Formats: sequence, C-alpha cells, structure tokens
Amino acid sequence: MHYSITGTADRGQYGRMTDSRAATSRTPSPELVHAISRFPSDAARGYLAVASMGLPTVDTVAALRADLDKWATGTREAKEYDPIYQATRSSYAKLVGVDVTRVATGSQTSALASIVAAAVPEGAEVLCIAGDFTSIVFPFMQRPGVHVRHVPFDELAASITDDTWLVAFSLAQSANGRIADVAAITAAARKHGTHTLCDTTQAAGVHPVDASVFDATVCHSYKWLCSPRGVAFLTVSEDFQRELRPIHAGWYAGDDVWASVYGPGMHLADTARRFDVSPAWPAWVGAEPAIELFASLDMEEVWNHTAGLGNALCDALDIEPQNQAIVTWEDPDGRDFGRLTDAGVKLSGRAGRARVSFHLWNNLDDVEAVRRALR
Repeated sequence: MHYSITGTADRGQYGRMTDSRAATSRTPSPELVHAISRFPSDAARGYLAVASMGLPTVDTVAALRADLDKWATGTREAKEYDPIYQATRSSYAKLVGVDVTRVATGSQTSALASIVAAAVPEGAEVLCIAGDFTSIVFPFMQRPGVHVRHVPFDELAASITDDTWLVAFSLAQSANGRIADVAAITAAARKHGTHTLCDTTQAAGVHPVDASVFDATVCHSYKWLCSPRGVAFLTVSEDFQRELRPIHAGWYAGDDVWASVYGPGMHLADTARRFDVSPAWPAWVGAEPAIELFASLDMEEVWNHTAGLGNALCDALDIEPQNQAIVTWEDPDGRDFGRLTDAGVKLSGRAGRARVSFHLWNNLDDVEAVRRALR
C-alpha cells in the first residue's frame, strides 16, 4: 500500500523512515487539499487527540457563531433547523453508503445501541470484544436474562455460533485503533443467522465504512467527523428494523414531525426515522458543514493519508508498523504521555498505552514533534 502524506518536514531526518513505505507519497486530490485547508493550522499543529475529540472546521465555527447570534437576538425560528438536520442526515447516509431512509439520529451511541439491546430476546447471547468501548457493551450487559460473552479481538468471527443472536463490536478499537475483520465477521454471522451491530465512531470520517453490510450501526460524530458532541447516528436495515421498537419515540419520530407534538394519536415514520430523538439544534448546525465535507471525500485517500502518518511515526519510534490512523505503544507509568504533553503535543492515554491519532490537519511536522519529544 502506498501512503499519501501531506507535510513539510524533511523525511531524511527520521532514519529508517527514508526507506519505509510510509515515506512514499502521492499528490493529494484537490478535494483532500480543500478539506485540509478548512482546519486552521495554528490550532491543529501538534493536535494528535482526534480519537478523543475532533477539531472543528472553520465552517463549523462560523455556523455555530451565526446560530448563536440569531438565537441571542431572537431571530432564530425553530423550524429553520429542520433543513439543516435533514441535510446532515443525507450527508451521513452518503458517507456510509446507505439510503437516507435507513438513517436515524440521536445524541449518544449508547442510547442508540439501547434500541438494539431492548430487542434481544431473553436468554439470547450477545457476543462482544473484550475491552471494547463500553457504549457498545453496557446496553446489553444491563439487560436481565441476556448472556453477554466477551472474546479476544482476533477471535470474534470464530466465536460466533448458532446460539449467538447478535455480535456487537467497534470497527476500530478505541484503545488501540485496531480494525476489525469485517468480511470474516459478517460471513460468520450470515452462516449462523446472527445479527450484526457495528460501532463506527472511531472509523467514520477516517476509514471507509459501508454500513449496508450490517444489520445496524451506531456512530457519534464528535471524533473523526469533527462535529459538536450531541450528533449521533443509527443505521438499520429494513429487515432488522422489524425487530426493533422505537423505545425513545417522541415528536421527531412522527411521520409528520410538527403534527406529532401532541397526543394521543401516534403515527410514527415508516422509515428508520421512527427511531429519531429530538435533536440538540445548535449541535446539528455545527455538524452540517463538517459531515458534508467528509461525505465529499474519498475515504480510501483519507485513510492512506492518516495511516501513512501513523506508519511514519512507527518508523520514527522504531516500532512495528501498525497500518492505522491510531498509533499506540506501552506507557504503563505515563512517562511518554508526560513528555509529549510537556512538549505541547496533545494526545491521550488508554489502557496503559500512549495513544496518538492522526487526521486531516496532521502532517510530518507532527511526526517529528513526537520523535523530538521522545528521543
């Protein structure tokens, strides 16, 4: 694989990196160049913590400020948020490869996963990855009578049996960035008649995602999709929708939203929109330009850019290539975390490891900043 790395640093200064596949670059597309330009470089340099929280584009900041001004002056109408909300849903549908009728919206992945958890039959088995992010696990663990089995990451596909009603997992693991073997997992699920739920929070916006291969997916957009917190998505197939109850149903789940504000009649949407909850309007104002931007990109190119920087860092630190946008290494006492923080690098620590994550705004200067701080 060839990696597209956008940066200004001299690659020769990294030692092994000069001869590494991570040093092979391609000319970025105009679309990628434009997307990178939407992040102010002064704020983004040294920011390697997108796996915890993304940075806003200049367009998101402008949209939020304009919305705040309208709210403050009493000139914002509630119905004005509807086209913003629906446009964001459409952009997300395009990004993950499903029809817009298959996309529901919410504010947290755990709440959306709870819709699926509520449908698991009593006595059924749900299979999860040991150490996966709890938002994709806790909703099932709190269900009385449901057996949740945890297995190692590499054993997930092989652990699916005829007794497994659902396999629930993250496409990219939060703790270490490892990418699940979707082909093996979905093939095993089909063989055993098992439903699939995939959390794409650490993947959508940086890694190609095809939500159509799963019965359901959940995603929060405040990380790699660089949106305000409070904008989350559920995709659900037509067949799997019949298994689910809209347990959070409110007026925004109605077939006609503004005709659904009073009871007792309940006429929910026929599409996945029946699982919508009423949106936190300002968050969606900020999300609209961000998700539209990511939906316009070639995610293979984005992944090549970010994983290329990840491998460049692995070369610079003389560790095995990890071939992913999130790079981690053992740091049980937090010493490396402290040194990097002192050097002005923003990162995170997870599960006894230092964790850095690369996104559109990063380049080889960020790799060099980490190398200098740890040399």
